[in-house]
Amino acid sequence: MHKIQKTVLAASLATILVSCGNKDNRVTDLQGKVKFETISVTSKVTGRIAELYVVEGQKVKTGDTLAFLDVPEVGAKLLQADGALQAAQAQLEMAYNGATSDQVGQIDGQLEAAKAQLSFAEESFQRVGNMFKDSLIPAQKYDEAKMKLNMAKAQVSALQAKKKEVAGGTRKELIEQAKGQVSRARGARSEVTIAADEKYILAPADMSIETITLHKGELATPGYTLFNGYQTNTLYFRFTVSESKINAYKTGQDLVVVNPYTKQEVAAKVIAIKQLARYADVSTTSPTYGLTEAIYELKLLPLKPESTDNLYINSTVLLK
Repeated sequence: MHKIQKTVLAASLATILVSCGNKDNRVTDLQGKVKFETISVTSKVTGRIAELYVVEGQKVKTGDTLAFLDVPEVGAKLLQADGALQAAQAQLEMAYNGATSDQVGQIDGQLEAAKAQLSFAEESFQRVGNMFKDSLIPAQKYDEAKMKLNMAKAQVSALQAKKKEVAGGTRKELIEQAKGQVSRARGARSEVTIAADEKYILAPADMSIETITLHKGELATPGYTLFNGYQTNTLYFRFTVSESKINAYKTGQDLVVVNPYTKQEVAAKVIAIKQLARYADVSTTSPTYGLTEAIYELKLLPLKPESTDNLYINSTVLLK
């Protein structure tokens, strides 16, 4: 019996000692975490990782090159775009300059030939007409001669109109059409050059590289996250507060955050208070919360960001 009592007493003393030893480490409403805004870097083009210039844990500045993608298709597309642009510019120059002297000479020669055919068709029609009046030929022969005469007249009229158009210069609509072709070709080339620049993966902000998802030689696709990290200038403090104690805090309130290990104090301000999702509500017995209490999040920003240089992500902080 005494042995059992001694065992129970020893267990009780051990429990008391453990409780006392953990007194300063218990979870309370005043305990929070250091957080940073997360950031992801993705690829806009498809290519293989040719070079990686950073390692996990490294801090980089905005615009630093993180990786280089091998995209061989860009070179071929750039050649195609250059060819299309040259062709469009040549068409525009032709539209501005109009017909050459050789082209005008060709039209004059065609017009003279058409006039000679018209003269011959007129003489033939006249002879056939006289013969038709004397009933020496059938009506079909007369109709054929008349048709050839009309065709010769139409040919001369068409060539005269073409010569007039050439002499008057290129139509405004054709010039505008040629300008549109040049603009479209330039746009296509610009698109290719932009894609070429996307071979270099750059840091969008000052950040700390936490994870690198692909390695050298692996294929990156558009929209695939290559790097995850934290923006180094976006540190804030996150505290979880129960419903029964949330009324002690207001947006804009100044508070003091303490590092429990270094005793460093940081002045901060409450910038946001929001209720967490329902699944975060406390619905079981807890030493620090009541049953079915809603849970709220306090977000605090340091008043002097330079005073937080020695704080690390997810490290524990307390409210003084």
